This record gives sequence, C-alpha cells and structure tokens, in this order.
Amino acid sequence: MKDLTTGKESKLILQFAAPMLLGNVFQQMYNIVDSIVIGNFIGKEALAAVGASFPIIFALISMVIGFAMGATIMIAQFFGAKQMDKVRHTIDTLYIVMFFASVILSVIGIVFTDDIFRLIELPEEVLPEAVLYMRVYISGLVFFFGFNGTSAILRGLGDSKTPLYFLIISTIANIVLDLLFVVVFDWGIAGVAIATVISQGGAFLTAIWYLNRTHEVVRLSVRKLKFDREIFKQSLRIGLPTGFQQTFVSLGLIAVVWIVNLFGTDVIAAFSVVMRIDSIAAMPAMNFAAALSTFVGQNIGAYKTERVRSGLIATFKMTTIIALSTSVFAIVLSKPLLGIFTDDQAVIEIGQQYLYIVSSFYIIFSSMFVINGVMRGAGDTIIPMFTTLIALLFVRVPLSWFLSQRIGEAGIWWAIPIGWFLGLLFSWAYYLTGKWKTKAVVRQRPFTVNQEVVQENESI
Repeated sequence: MKDLTTGKESKLILQFAAPMLLGNVFQQMYNIVDSIVIGNFIGKEALAAVGASFPIIFALISMVIGFAMGATIMIAQFFGAKQMDKVRHTIDTLYIVMFFASVILSVIGIVFTDDIFRLIELPEEVLPEAVLYMRVYISGLVFFFGFNGTSAILRGLGDSKTPLYFLIISTIANIVLDLLFVVVFDWGIAGVAIATVISQGGAFLTAIWYLNRTHEVVRLSVRKLKFDREIFKQSLRIGLPTGFQQTFVSLGLIAVVWIVNLFGTDVIAAFSVVMRIDSIAAMPAMNFAAALSTFVGQNIGAYKTERVRSGLIATFKMTTIIALSTSVFAIVLSKPLLGIFTDDQAVIEIGQQYLYIVSSFYIIFSSMFVINGVMRGAGDTIIPMFTTLIALLFVRVPLSWFLSQRIGEAGIWWAIPIGWFLGLLFSWAYYLTGKWKTKAVVRQRPFTVNQEVVQENESI
C-alpha cells in the first residue's frame, strides 16, 4: 500500500503509473500475441474475426468495469481517510458483484453471439471463426473479472506493482500456449482463445493465493465475504456513470465496426490490427489518468485538495511528452508495425492510412483522459460519461457514416480525432467550473485555515 498524500506530486504519480502501465502493456500482450499468431499462422479472415469480437466483448463487460472503477475510487478515498473497515467492506462487495456478473454475462454472451454478429453484418466468411473465438473467450469471464477486480483493489490502496508480477508470468504463459495450441496442435482460432482463458485464470488464482498469505487487507475467503448494501449503492452512484461511459464506448465501437464491415474483409482485418496498435498507444494516457484518479481520491479523502492542481499539471507534462513521441513512432514505423501482424499488402496499406491520420492526434486523446482522471478521482463520474457521449456517439459514429460515404474508409478514420477534440473541449470547460470538487464520498470536515490556504484551494 502506498500513501499518495505526501511527497512530490510528479514523482508519486510517475512511480504509481509506471508499474501499472507496464502491467497493462503485458495485459495487452494477450490480444497482441493472439493477433500476431492468428495473422501469421491462420489467416486474415481469422484476424478479422478477432477484431470484430473485441467490441462485442467490451460491450458485455463495460458495466462491470465501471462498477469496479467506482469501487477503486471509494477504496482510495476510504484509505486516504484511514477508514479501514470501509475499505474491507468495499473489497468484499466488489468480489461478490464481480462473480455473479461474470456468470450472467458469460451465459448471455454464449447464447447470443451468433445473433449479435449477424446484426452488425459481419461477412459470412468471417462469421464462423468469430463466433467460435467469442464463445470460448467469454466462457472465461470469471477469471478476467477476478484478476481485474483484484488489480483495481490494489490500485485503490496505492499498490500498482503487485499485479504487474502476475501479469508478466501470465503473458509469458499465453505466448507459449498460443504457439503450442495453434502451431503444434493446430487448434486454429479456438486454440488462441483457450490459451487466453487459461492464462487469465492462472493470473487470478496465483494472485489470490499470494495475497491471502502476504497482504494485510486483500484476503479473499469465500466463506467470510460480506455484502454491504450501502457500499454497493455508493459504488453504483460513482461507478454507473463510468459503466455507462464504457457501454457507450462499446456501442460506439460496435456501430463503427458495422460501418467498417461494409468495406469488406481487408478493411476489417486492417481495423483489427490498428486497434491493437491503438490500444498500446492509448495506455500511457489511460494509466497516468488512472494514477491521477487514485492520487486525487486519496488526497481528497485526506482533505488535501490543494495538491490536486499540482498533480494535474505534472501529469499533463508527462503524458504530453509520451503522446508526441508515440505519434512520431507510429507514423514513421507504421509499415514495420503492421508487418508484424500480417504480410497481406492490401491490409498493410489500409492500416498505414489509419495510422497516418489517427496517430497524429494522440495528444488530444491523452489530454482528454487526464482531465477526466481528476473528475473520476473526485467521485464526479457523470461528466466523463457525457464527454464520451459527445466524443463517440454524437460525433464519431454519425461522422464516420457521413464521411465514409464520401471518401471511403478514410472518413471513418478522420471521425476519430474530431470526436476526441470536441470531447476535450467539453471536459476542460467543466473542469474550470470547479464543481467536481463537491462529489467526494468521504464527507469533507469543516475546518479553519488561514486566508492564504483558502485562496490556494480556490485556485485549483
């Protein structure tokens, strides 16, 4: 556990974000290795199938991800306020909700997969492999939720290192199993999904075994779990807007995939590959924003709101440097990056077009996420939800359709940074109002301070 309420803001946020970022890189390696193995050993139809599956899976899990984020914010604020009983009640409640959600969503996903893919007009040559991959992957949601729930708990407590160690082992296992099941056993796309489920299950079970023996707060015992109704309600209040936000993202992605599907297998396969590259490029912004959320949550819980603005500025500086560097890297090395996944020239050319357009604007995406990280940490998750509505559903989807009808698939790509830009403007305007400072779950105590401190707080 790490206390983020004292010390230099930039150093604390960097130290907290770095292991989390590295951990998410390894977590993304699940999907990236899957795509590399599929593209090189199975074919572009299977590559397109995996790309089409991602937004469907995301749609199924988005609400639960939002709830977990709400619980993380509460844990951070309770921990900052040293209310350890409430920390433990929040952990128990999160585990119970995650388990039952995983069972329900697995059943829904397995039963309706074929209908969903037909609804978004996935080409017939891609459909069988997409359905197979999706059903195998979705059957392991209990492990996915379990490990990600545990990681969320540890982040709220200021521990971003422990999940990293298990992710490294799990990712290595996934690579070995991918090659074994696909190259040696020739199980095709099902082998890729099975490897992912086994690797995620191993990460979760190993983490629980270790934490039960070493951690003073995070100890999972099925018989001792207690559901706290009030904690659940508070988590819903904070987490539901984020859950809706994630749902809007997933629905927007499904709508975009439907538009992409109209352009055929080559464009679908290219979109599948660039989504993997985009996911890596987006991680610094997302992880620094998550680190900032925990930083904000702990400091608000400890009644040190004067540190929030300093934390935001420090995070802005770090993520701007990373975003600009990533943009240059993605543009200059676009062809070699795409070549890792496939040797199909048509797919590579379409992917290059995407990267030239979208990666030039990573700094806008990064800035939007960082500002929203402050509001989430404060417990104000409504505005990030509306930001997503503006950036994705109200702008990106209709603009993708409109532009694609006039300039082809490039119109889909141009709609992405335009949506980011409008979302950034909305988030920044709300941040300047200061209303997010009133949303904490830990009741702010009345206190008397000198006028200098009052003025400093009001400048945040």
